Amino acid sequence: MAVTMHDVAHRAGVSIKTVSNVVNDYPHVRAETRRRVQDAIDSLGYRLNTTARNLRQGRTGMIGLALPELSLPYFAELADSVMRAAEERGVVVLLEQTGAQRERELQALDSAQRRLTDGLLFSPLALEPEETERLEVDYPMVLLGERMFGPVDHVTMANVEASRAATLHLVERGCRRIAVIGAHPGETMGSARLRFDGYRQALAEAGLPFDPELVADAGLWHRSTGAAAMTRLLDAGTAFDGVFGMNDALALGALHVLHSRGVSVPQDVAVMGFDDIDDARYSEPLLSSVAPGREQIARTAVDMLLERIEGSTVEPRRVVASFEIVARESCLLGRTVH
Repeated sequence: MAVTMHDVAHRAGVSIKTVSNVVNDYPHVRAETRRRVQDAIDSLGYRLNTTARNLRQGRTGMIGLALPELSLPYFAELADSVMRAAEERGVVVLLEQTGAQRERELQALDSAQRRLTDGLLFSPLALEPEETERLEVDYPMVLLGERMFGPVDHVTMANVEASRAATLHLVERGCRRIAVIGAHPGETMGSARLRFDGYRQALAEAGLPFDPELVADAGLWHRSTGAAAMTRLLDAGTAFDGVFGMNDALALGALHVLHSRGVSVPQDVAVMGFDDIDDARYSEPLLSSVAPGREQIARTAVDMLLERIEGSTVEPRRVVASFEIVARESCLLGRTVH
C-alpha cells in the first residue's frame, strides 16, 4: 500500500498542511518540525506525487533543452549537467538537437513539444541578433551561449577572458609563436569571434606580434577539422611553438597530427584546448584546457528557468560563469583559478 501524506503527518505528530509545507520546501517551518517530518518521510519511504502536484499547478514538470549538436562533447556533457541539475530539483528534461540550423532553431521555439514543457533552455547558433522578436515567446526561457538577443535571461561563459588567459598561459610557458585553430573568418559574434579576440588581446598584452599565418580556420569544431587545420599548418612550413585550440575537439585533432608527424608535445610545441571535456583527461599527453564553468552554467540556468516558471518578474539577468585554466601534460602541471 502506498504511503500517504496522512501517514507521514500521523508519524510526525503534525498536520497534513505542515507536511505539505515541508515537502514543498516552505521556508517558515521550524527546524525541529522540519526534522520530525523528514524523519517520518525517510522511515516510511514516502514519495511526493509530483505529477499530481504539477497538474494542480497547471504544469508538466518538464523543461526543454535545445542544443546545437550532441556529437560535440561539450554539448553532450552540458546536457548531462543540465539533466542532473534538473533531476535534483524534481524536473525532467526534454532534449532537442537543432543542428545549428536556423529553421530547426525556430522549430524548437514554436514546436508542439513546447506544450509538453514548462519552459526552455535554448542555445542558438544560427539565429541573428536582429531576430530578437523571434524570442518573444509566451513561456519562460533562458538563453545559453554567446548570442545576445535583448531582454531575456542569459547564462554564458567568459569566452574572451578565458581565451586570453589560455593564450597567456602558453606565453608564460615560453611560447612566442602561438597558432590558433578554429577561426571563422568574417564572423562578427559567437564563440569563434570571442575566443579569437581573447587570443589577440593576449598577444598584444605580451608584446607579441600578430601573424595571420598562425591563424588556422576550421568550420565545425570537430577532431577532424582540428586535424585538418594542423595538417595545413605543418604542410605550409609555418613555424610555431604553441597551439591554442578554440575547443578541446580541435586541440585533440591537432595533437593526433603532431604525434603522427613526430612533433613532441610539450617539448617542441605546447597545446592548449578549451572546454575541459572528459577526453582531455585521457589524451596522450593529457590535454591542458580551459574549464569554462559548465556545472555552474547548468545549475544557474536551471534555477533561473524554474524561478521564471514559479512566476518571478525580476528584470532579465545575464550571468557569466567563472573559469579555470587546467594545465596538464600538454603544457605544464598546475592550476590557476580565476
